[in-house]
Amino acid sequence: GASCARRPRRAGAVSPLLFVRREEPVTERRGTEVGGGQGGSLSHLRKMGSKQIAQETFDDAVQENITEFEMDPEEAVREAVQQFESQGVDLSNIVKAVRQPASENGQKHQILLTLDSLGRAVADSDLAEMAEQLVVFTDQCKEQLAFRYLAGQNGAYSVVFSACQLASGDRNLMLKAFSTLSAVLDGQPDLLDSAGQVLLLQTLQEYREDAEMTLAGIRCIRHACLKHEQNRQDFVKGGVLPLLTGAIVQHGDSADVVRTASSTLRVMTFDDDIRVPFGHAHDHAKMIVLENDGLRVLIEAAKAFTDNSSVLSELCATLSRLSVRNEFCQEIVDLGGLNFMVSLLADSIDHPDVVKQVLSAIRAVAGNDDVKDAIVNAGTTDLIVLAISHHLANPQICEQGCAALCMLALRKPENCNVIMEGGGALAALQAMKAHPREVAVQKQACMLIRNLVSRSRDFSQPILEMGAENLITEARATHKDCDDVAKAALRDLGCKVELRELWTGQKGSLAQ
Repeated sequence: GASCARRPRRAGAVSPLLFVRREEPVTERRGTEVGGGQGGSLSHLRKMGSKQIAQETFDDAVQENITEFEMDPEEAVREAVQQFESQGVDLSNIVKAVRQPASENGQKHQILLTLDSLGRAVADSDLAEMAEQLVVFTDQCKEQLAFRYLAGQNGAYSVVFSACQLASGDRNLMLKAFSTLSAVLDGQPDLLDSAGQVLLLQTLQEYREDAEMTLAGIRCIRHACLKHEQNRQDFVKGGVLPLLTGAIVQHGDSADVVRTASSTLRVMTFDDDIRVPFGHAHDHAKMIVLENDGLRVLIEAAKAFTDNSSVLSELCATLSRLSVRNEFCQEIVDLGGLNFMVSLLADSIDHPDVVKQVLSAIRAVAGNDDVKDAIVNAGTTDLIVLAISHHLANPQICEQGCAALCMLALRKPENCNVIMEGGGALAALQAMKAHPREVAVQKQACMLIRNLVSRSRDFSQPILEMGAENLITEARATHKDCDDVAKAALRDLGCKVELRELWTGQKGSLAQ
């Protein structure tokens, strides 16, 4: 717990501040720093260098507010939250409630009382009671991360793992137990151990004909692999990839299975675990495509969901994570993936989330120069310009739209003609005007303008007449990160540019 000193209370003063000293890190008991180096657990929610306290420290402060300052429970909690937050303590993993009276002469938070009941049912092999408690516990875990975290710190994983084992063979009970496991692992992938990995892989294997069981197992795996590189590598070694692509083929009529399995394949290609300098994201993407026919599986799956934009944008997002090699981009086009993206963009132009996914996928596959031509020939540039204009207030769509056009224009003068005629330059400048503070939008728009004029100088004049020079100069002045791309764009537009020297050597040596 923390070393907390209280100031003596003046008459009529508000409840005093708790002092949390920075040089003694305020850590959770059992020697693990709260979300400290734990990468996969809560660290992604942690602000770097923020102070943390143990749950007991918070509970003691609440109790003190009740007993010493005669506050009612709700006020006591509010006051404690205020005290700690005013000192910059991060309370995202703290249960902000008063502990309930517990039988063993003490107090406990509700989630721990439920965990105790579940533990007793598991220990007594009381399946009916276990089923009830699993449902209650799952609902409480889903309510907020702080509840799951407190439960996880108090042995929830081993209780739930035992429940999964006890449920074996009873399908309905297994569904409940795996649903609980998924809720506990959400945001805490570190909890899963190798026995849990084996159990999940076995369950997917044995119940592969059963859509609901498949879904329950895949959800657990997805939570276990987000922000956890070691779990990803272990699952891939254990053979999870063919189970995931197999689930999409086997249950191609289930929107939930296709969406979740596709999303889990995508998680296998993430590089989001801050504890690991180099992950296997690229290798996993190659294995999904080359060993498991992933591109065909995903594109075929899309055909069953022409009216379901949430499934289609999920498939789209996964395809864009798999576009890691030139030949994969080409294969996506050959299999009809480009046509599906273009019609999805046209049909869902009013849904910003879908539009963003499709633009990002088009940008990814356009890494291949032949694919650039296929995209432009499919009439996609007009749709991209329409998406930017239609969602001009949405910075992510402006960024992805400009980035996609930028990619299509790269090294392709004839594509530049099509983009100019379709109003691409004007749309990019409108995006710059709409989002002066968004560095990503400014950067992509500058790069697009530069690509448009670098091989086609005739476009410089019309682009300058749209007011490009002022907008680009402004971006350069506002965002340090834009300096290089803005300078290059101005130079290629034929404007006079004050070149800041990037590096100056000693006299007589080569300077930039």
